[in-house]
Amino acid sequence: MIQAKVGTCGFAIGQPEYHRTFPVVEIQQTFYKLPRISTGVRWRAGAPSGFEFTMKAWQLITHEPSSPTYRRLTTPIPHESKDRYGAFRPTEEVVAAWTRTQAFAAALGASIIVFQCPPSFTPTPDHIANLRRFFTTIDRTGWHAAWEPRGDWTAATIQGLCRELDLIHVVDPLKNPALHGAIRYYRLHGLTGYRYVHTDQDLQRLKAACDGDLPTYCLFNNLFMAEDAVRFQTLLREREVTTSRLRLVKGAR
Repeated sequence: MIQAKVGTCGFAIGQPEYHRTFPVVEIQQTFYKLPRISTGVRWRAGAPSGFEFTMKAWQLITHEPSSPTYRRLTTPIPHESKDRYGAFRPTEEVVAAWTRTQAFAAALGASIIVFQCPPSFTPTPDHIANLRRFFTTIDRTGWHAAWEPRGDWTAATIQGLCRELDLIHVVDPLKNPALHGAIRYYRLHGLTGYRYVHTDQDLQRLKAACDGDLPTYCLFNNLFMAEDAVRFQTLLREREVTTSRLRLVKGAR
């Protein structure tokens, strides 16, 4: 049995059409700069009943100011404060960034917040200590924390930290296996980059990675994300129809 929700990272098509097509969206704007709370309230109010929002945490929590993604901030980080942002640092600045992220998540009704880390966030003692301190002190009522580590992390270290801190391990399952979580959260980045189009064989592999009873999210994050997500959703529905027909045949015997 497959319990998979399919969507895209960001509204890849207009919101009314998106709501009719997919059951979930991962909000991306929250990583670069947080929208106004009123925007989250409006998105929530405009979505149909049962539609689900997930979102990325603000980069001020996870990424250091040397990241090129900081160019999209409305207000630049003062030079004298640059060592106080990112990497889950135990600073007032990171705490403030989290407070604002959490407020927007509440307005949106986000069920999962994704903490995507840059490759520079390596498994040093300081980074691991920061990670532990952050996730053991923040209020996690009403939502799940999902962690997407990148860079030189061993499977054992990832699995151990996810178990200890109750984190969903976020992966692209066409590249790496998920190592922990009562929920599977897949982000499909494209095997060779953002312009990649997933092949039928890729989607069959993804379907196999969704098998079982665990709730699973499949969020496509490539240039052709809407097309790939529709194709995969169709593939899952074809399987559901086939399974239902087999059950009817067995019941008639």
